[in-house]
Amino acid sequence: MTTDSTTKILVADDDLEILALVARRLSSLPAEIVEASDGEEALRLARREKPNLVVLDVMMPGMSGWEVCRAIREDESLGNTGVIMLTGIGERLNEMTSPLYGADEFLDKPFELDDLADKVREVLAERGSA
Repeated sequence: MTTDSTTKILVADDDLEILALVARRLSSLPAEIVEASDGEEALRLARREKPNLVVLDVMMPGMSGWEVCRAIREDESLGNTGVIMLTGIGERLNEMTSPLYGADEFLDKPFELDDLADKVREVLAERGSA
């Protein structure tokens, strides 16, 4: 369990419609949602906000979701942060690649928002943040 009673989730996607949809759905979880629209902003916010979970789009301008995930895994202060990757690059490639960068889970676009919420709950529980 976290010492802070509020679960914090960082959502990063350069597609602002998807970002808004995901943030709106996850805000029903009782969680504080922090939003980023590119990889650099996502990493900066992760280091500042120390979220329990980060939901990352893979293909973002500048720094990819995979690069952000790797940087999170290399940052000791974010050691207990869960990561879920979202991507439209193809199921097999996502399945093979996301774990290499340290992601806890992944979802292929398009996805059901309820499936994402289920994965978020699973990862938070596994990380002791739920």
